[in-house]
Amino acid sequence: MKNSLVSISDYGKDEILEILDLAAHFEANPNQKVLEGKVIATLFFEPSTRTRLSFETAVNRLGGRVIGFSDAATSSSSKGESLNDTIKIVSNYADVIVMRHYIEGAARYASEITDTPIVNAGDGSNQHPSQTLLDLYSIRKTQGTLENLDLTMVGDLKYGRTVHSLIHAMYHFHPTFHFIAPDELKMPEEYKLFCKEHNIPYTEDAILEGNFSKTDILYMTRVQKERFQDLMEYERVKDVYCLHRDMLEGTKDTMRILHPLPRVNEIDMDVDTSEKAYYFQQAQNGLYVRQAILTKVLGLSI
Repeated sequence: MKNSLVSISDYGKDEILEILDLAAHFEANPNQKVLEGKVIATLFFEPSTRTRLSFETAVNRLGGRVIGFSDAATSSSSKGESLNDTIKIVSNYADVIVMRHYIEGAARYASEITDTPIVNAGDGSNQHPSQTLLDLYSIRKTQGTLENLDLTMVGDLKYGRTVHSLIHAMYHFHPTFHFIAPDELKMPEEYKLFCKEHNIPYTEDAILEGNFSKTDILYMTRVQKERFQDLMEYERVKDVYCLHRDMLEGTKDTMRILHPLPRVNEIDMDVDTSEKAYYFQQAQNGLYVRQAILTKVLGLSI
């Protein structure tokens, strides 16, 4: 379905900017009747708080209705129903399907078996395009531009679908990247190759402190226990980085800290009171961006 949003690569630069401008419109006026008469299905085969609730709030504030489930154990998939059958059945009931799934490629598969628009709310460690768009909105809002920025990404860069999507999105805007991760969680080669193919400069390091004096956006991520098959490996790396307030000394006044949340131990709570901490506002921005996404995939005008 051409209106689906499965990967951030489904949108070109102009479409990305269209979403961001539309999100700004909804931030100024979040309560409208744009989705009146529309039913949005939220199918979350994997746990979520911010993504699910912000999508559902977006629907409610725009006058639509929500159906779906937040726990696959309450759906017929727990009885062995295939994803194919679930999608085809739910397509009969909804105008859009917002789906999170633990298998990479599940959202793309769903988009190929139905004409109902699919919005990927995260598929394994692959993509999370709505998070990427709210990240871009937050970056533009705090920096005044998306062009020629210096982004430092820290933590789980191997399994972190948010950083993977952000790399694909930012290439339109001439970024410089700094990847900080332990060897076990380094940025996968395919994304470094993407940077090389598009002449995007990047560096790699394993040390956090003292690495972001030129940084515009410090993008922290948690080490995702649910992605590890070897729990001993998780225990070795889970606490490798923790950002403290005193580590912000010498950074730009305009630098802002983003995090897709939830956080565990990677940002100390003493950072929360810094004007450079933006992760809670970032989560709030998700509401407006997801209002914009639903409006766009349905081809609605405002």
